[in-house]
Amino acid sequence: MVKKYIYIIASSVVLAASVCLWTGCSTDFLEDKTDYSKLTPDIYNDYTGALMRVHDIYLRMLPNANTGVTYRWPSSGRSDVQTQATEEYTGVGYYTDPKSSKNFPYMTGAPALFNESYKTSESPYGEIRNCNDAIEGISKGTLTDAQKKELLGQLYFFRGWQYYLLVKTYGGVPIIDHVQAADVSLVGDATVPRSTTKKCIDFICEDLERAFAMLPATWSSSDVGRISRGAALAVMGRVKLLYASPLFNRGDDLSRWQEAYDANKRAIEWLDANGYGLAYLNEPGFNGAGWAKVFGGIAEAEVRKEAVLVTLYNMLNDSNAANETWRNNNREQGLRPANATGGSTGTTATARMVDMFPMADGKRPGFSNYPYSADELLFFKDRDPRFYRTFAFPGIYWRFDGSDTKSLPGLPADAQVYNGEEYVLWNYAWYADDATRTTDTEKGFGADKLGDKNLGMYVRKRSNDFDVTNPTRLYRWPAAFAENAAAGLFGEGAMPHMEIRYAEVLLNLAEAACGISKMDEAFNILKLIRQRAGYDQDIATADYGLVLGDRGTMFGDVLYERQIELAYEGKRFDDMRRWLLWDGGVNFSSVAGAPGSWSLAGFDGNTIMFLGYWAYTDSYPFNGQLRDNFELASKTTAARNTDADPLKSKRPAALDLKVDTVTSHVATTAKITALENFYINYLDRKKRRGDTENREVTFEPQYYFLGFSSGAQGRNPSLEQTIGWADVKRGDAYGTFDPLAE
Repeated sequence: MVKKYIYIIASSVVLAASVCLWTGCSTDFLEDKTDYSKLTPDIYNDYTGALMRVHDIYLRMLPNANTGVTYRWPSSGRSDVQTQATEEYTGVGYYTDPKSSKNFPYMTGAPALFNESYKTSESPYGEIRNCNDAIEGISKGTLTDAQKKELLGQLYFFRGWQYYLLVKTYGGVPIIDHVQAADVSLVGDATVPRSTTKKCIDFICEDLERAFAMLPATWSSSDVGRISRGAALAVMGRVKLLYASPLFNRGDDLSRWQEAYDANKRAIEWLDANGYGLAYLNEPGFNGAGWAKVFGGIAEAEVRKEAVLVTLYNMLNDSNAANETWRNNNREQGLRPANATGGSTGTTATARMVDMFPMADGKRPGFSNYPYSADELLFFKDRDPRFYRTFAFPGIYWRFDGSDTKSLPGLPADAQVYNGEEYVLWNYAWYADDATRTTDTEKGFGADKLGDKNLGMYVRKRSNDFDVTNPTRLYRWPAAFAENAAAGLFGEGAMPHMEIRYAEVLLNLAEAACGISKMDEAFNILKLIRQRAGYDQDIATADYGLVLGDRGTMFGDVLYERQIELAYEGKRFDDMRRWLLWDGGVNFSSVAGAPGSWSLAGFDGNTIMFLGYWAYTDSYPFNGQLRDNFELASKTTAARNTDADPLKSKRPAALDLKVDTVTSHVATTAKITALENFYINYLDRKKRRGDTENREVTFEPQYYFLGFSSGAQGRNPSLEQTIGWADVKRGDAYGTFDPLAE
């Protein structure tokens, strides 16, 4: 029995850990219980015990929908320090705040992605030690060869994954591929120097190759969510693409692009041969409904085609179960507005993101000599189908399951009126006087919100939207709100989190194809992505609004498609880093100690010009930009009270995205005309400042590669500091480690 091998963990917890992952467990229950001095190697001679150790690593290291970026988890698309450095959210943070320059050349306030803690539960090298311990224990144990391969394949994947998260931020890092001495004060084995980036890239790919070779060809239906061979190949494709990108490939070495192409081509071919693909490719649904289903539950086989690397969640309640058996996704809680629907705050979209989405014919807004373009006020007309499933705007249904709002505490009596299946969002604002209505720092009173202020345009993507989930409730609506008030009415969710989906792997291949001048292949991939989105062929050209261009502009088209297809999925920051989009890569000469090899020898010496961004937007370089929030404000002012909304009696019938097509090429319905007239007669589009205090985006060139804190250097005397950052071990001289050196 497992119990005799573990002295610190009760047998009930061990058994729960071995079975709970696929029903969705908390990542916390082993957090402070792991004590490797209390384990004996015998645990790895028992399959259940060894499986428990592997599950522990899953619970720690699977991407997490509920957090911002950490050393352990990539950004999930929430508003965190990375996404706030992109077009997706406003709010100055470490990367973009001009005031943060005072931290140079030190790492004061930088994200702790290289946490120097000794605890295995608080640092990336703690996670690597977990993997190394399990790899060594299982390899030396007495399990069957088949059992060993199955378990080791998963462990090699996670070790490679953790190194990938480090390398994409720092370049080369110390490679530790075995369990070090427990006494980290022993100088020698515990003080491993940084390896070159190339050596780290090779090491990651070796781990992923081992994972691919050892993992089973398929998992049983009860094992949905386990690491697959396809996930190993997809991450390898990401790694190769990272190394081929201008961040690391300043000279545009075509051999790196070829390696990235080969890796991603291999991934797509394996995925295609094993049942993966673009979900609902031939059933796009109405207004992008088929595309939106991808983000719902994976009970449908069609959705599982898209899930390459996925984290599962459940709707169990922690008050009725042991902590280790519940694992909830609370993203829905943050997406829904703070009103009688039971949401928290609503997630605010920037005006920049709303405006950049394509039109219904696939073209980008803003072109000259263009038949039609996005109207600043009637922004919702004639847009890419994905627009309607990414954003929520006034006058549309945003359905959910749940009508008993009377249990919500603190609501005025007249606010308890929502029926989930008939819920319409009216997220405009009104003001008490014209002075505040025209001031860009002021927020209005929210028609959709119980608090004083309106947040603006909401992000709808990845919500359990009853327009598209058939309908399936993927959150637990408590019988009484007090049952779990901390979670909120949408907090106990079972929406899966896809870190890698098939569409991303396709786009990775398209980008790599551009790298080796296979523009036709990249072009055809972009058409496939838009076909699945649900473009109406009555107006779209055969090319879905795309134009086959030269190498630079096709790269730009791929990055633009990634920006739309993968919006609010946590991918944009990495794309902007890879392509140096804050300044085009022209400022590396200002980095202290940077060698000449840091300057762009390829990509025309400026990635932004190379990509052709200047041809259609003035939003790049991204440095120097101010981002605005999106708000629709009532032209009529009114004092604030519980029933002061001056437009409530004037609201027209809502648009139903299940039946109403919001495009001009079809017969305009009376309902659409009525909503348009409501906007024209009663609303203004207000420019409301998002980046406060006029802090323009300022991403310093040093940030493309982060350095290490003094604490990290103090614990490892061999840890060479990155060029451009203070090396406290050398008397505050600048670092000497070059992430580009091979």
